[in-house]
Amino acid sequence: MHNFYLSDLDKTLLKSDLSVGEYTRRVWNESVAKGARLSVATARSLTGVCRLLKDLRITEPMILLDGVLIATMEGELRHVAALDRLTAQEIIGIGQEMEMEPLLVSLEEDGLESFVYPRRPNRWQRELLATFHNDRRVLDTERMEAGERTLKIVYLHDEEHTARLERRLREALGSAIEIKRSKDPYIDCWFMTVLHPEGDKAHALAKLEEMEGVDRRHTTVFGDSHNDLGLFEMAGRRIAVANAIDELKARADLVLPWSNDEEGVARFLEGELLE
Repeated sequence: MHNFYLSDLDKTLLKSDLSVGEYTRRVWNESVAKGARLSVATARSLTGVCRLLKDLRITEPMILLDGVLIATMEGELRHVAALDRLTAQEIIGIGQEMEMEPLLVSLEEDGLESFVYPRRPNRWQRELLATFHNDRRVLDTERMEAGERTLKIVYLHDEEHTARLERRLREALGSAIEIKRSKDPYIDCWFMTVLHPEGDKAHALAKLEEMEGVDRRHTTVFGDSHNDLGLFEMAGRRIAVANAIDELKARADLVLPWSNDEEGVARFLEGELLE
């Protein structure tokens, strides 16, 4: 029996306008009310997830920031995989040598995330920052420095620059870091994230299964893109939405006939949990 379900958010559970469909809200909440164990695994932060999913009943811990955090909707941190300060500072320095400044995501003492960006952001960073509006967690700095608990170091640039930086970082730091690089689904650039080596969805899912006493064979995951490949490695059943990339579809046990905008995850859940 498959009794634990985790879904990616962007282009998977969420519609392309970042909304939760009314049909998804109904199916999700009715399923949880009947005892189903549903959660999410996403690159988004706790604050962002709480805002986007405020209408969903989520009682299970969530995988956040690509696997760096496991936390509850109430803000209880169950697991943190942060970069140590020296490694994070070395990553920043290598990027600066190549004239690239990152965005830093750090964990503050109050358990909330902070987002630090360079005082002179590039055009892709400016486009991303515009979506934060007047968020108090977003701060600029003249001198980019790693904090005590740096969760993610994020670069937004073109494909060539991010590929060169990835090669340089792997040469310098090897297995001391994890790198995720892909075309951004919303901004016309490449998005590269540097993490703790255990700060990915694969390690986080293994940790979550252990915490929750769930056998891997009883875990079902839904995804659409490169950063879901780790989820697919660690789950008993792997399901891709119709709009997923071909690489993920090739590793899926099932490819849904519906896309995220057709609320494919909810359609599957209704058929399996409610009918």
